[in-house]
Amino acid sequence: MTFKTIIEPFKIKEIEPINVTTEEERVKYLKDAFYNPFKLKSEHVLIDFLTDSGTSAMSSRQWAAMMEGDEAYAGSRSWLKMEAVIKDLTGFEHILPTHQGRAAERILYGYLGGKGKVFISNTHFDTTRANIEFSGAEAIDIPVEEAKHPMLDHPFKGNMDVKELERLINHYGPENIGGVILTVTNNSGGGQPVSMKNAKDVKQVCNKYKVNYFLDCCRIAENAYFINHRETGYEKKTYKEIAQEMFSLSDGCVMSAKKDGLVNMGGFLAVKDKALSDACTNLLIITEGFATYGGLSGRSMEAIAVGLEEVFEPDYLKYRIRSTAYLGEKLYKMGVPLIYPIGGHAVYIDARAFYPQIPVEQYPGQAMVCELYLKGGIRSVEIGSVMFGKKDKDGKFIPAPNELVRLAIPRRVYTQSHIEYVIEVFEKMFEGKENVKGMKIIEEPEFLRHFTAKFERL
Repeated sequence: MTFKTIIEPFKIKEIEPINVTTEEERVKYLKDAFYNPFKLKSEHVLIDFLTDSGTSAMSSRQWAAMMEGDEAYAGSRSWLKMEAVIKDLTGFEHILPTHQGRAAERILYGYLGGKGKVFISNTHFDTTRANIEFSGAEAIDIPVEEAKHPMLDHPFKGNMDVKELERLINHYGPENIGGVILTVTNNSGGGQPVSMKNAKDVKQVCNKYKVNYFLDCCRIAENAYFINHRETGYEKKTYKEIAQEMFSLSDGCVMSAKKDGLVNMGGFLAVKDKALSDACTNLLIITEGFATYGGLSGRSMEAIAVGLEEVFEPDYLKYRIRSTAYLGEKLYKMGVPLIYPIGGHAVYIDARAFYPQIPVEQYPGQAMVCELYLKGGIRSVEIGSVMFGKKDKDGKFIPAPNELVRLAIPRRVYTQSHIEYVIEVFEKMFEGKENVKGMKIIEEPEFLRHFTAKFERL
């Protein structure tokens, strides 16, 4: 029998109080933060959907494992445990620990990148793009056509356009392709999954032209769930077996373990090629730490080793995917425009459709994240022209393909009643929405401006 109610497959043993603020208080807090949720203090946030990265609640098994942490500088027991779990999962021989995913990106793409190099992805996320562009290389996104239509129901909108991939490789020359990166699930593309068939098709093209093929695998378990439930031939495979098959198709991977590793800090880089591993190890030691800890404590490595096993448990993944879908489906029925079907880790609201009166150059997504905070104390993040917009050589504004707001749900943190509260806040969002104005950037850095930019209301 299938029950309607989604229950958390865990019990609460410890609590962290939430400071319940008033709307009058939030008006001041947001103004003091220059209308950028990244600048808010966490104590002033009721429901924190800013990111699902590093915000998971760890299990009793993970906390117990941390007490076994071996803090030896070289060759610690904790490193050997983490390495063994990652080798079993990925099948890669060469594992490099890092303090988080963007460190692995900086090492790998910094080494393979540089002026004249091109990286191609279904959709690069913000830190991936920044690390690539910081090296002097170019980052190109080629999602499938279905991904460009937010409300279109398609099972694998995270896929890469394989025909366009081959065209780009021929256009730039295989020798100039730093790497092809398949992001699973496709975060900037709405948290949408990638099919195994697409992963195989990408591999075929990369093999044909002898181009490096990497996975950005920070949500590989969630992607495996969707393959199991949506792709023919994978119904009887375990989630871990599906992930292992996807890893076997690539030449390496980068992972922020702060997502599907169920930890608050950590990541790794894993590759097949020894020469590439040796080059990256040199950079790892210079910038992160010795090759057997890479910026991580022994206790953190213990937690990662356990988390990478727990994340594939069927009860956990069912709860994780269904609870996210519950929020998205409720908002969808309410008339909130969003990316459909709902992804694994987040609900993505189409802010441009919600606020048609706000031009893209006035950042409707940023306006929405501010309204969500003011009305309900919900912290979310803009994934639109603040994050990905830019100017051409003539200074003309080039907007992002979509103006989205991401509600990224931390793992094992919020209960059903928290989600019901979020739904109520969205009911309030419809009140006077036609009067909401856009935003103006008054200060910004060169890279990753959404983290620290300052705004004012128009």
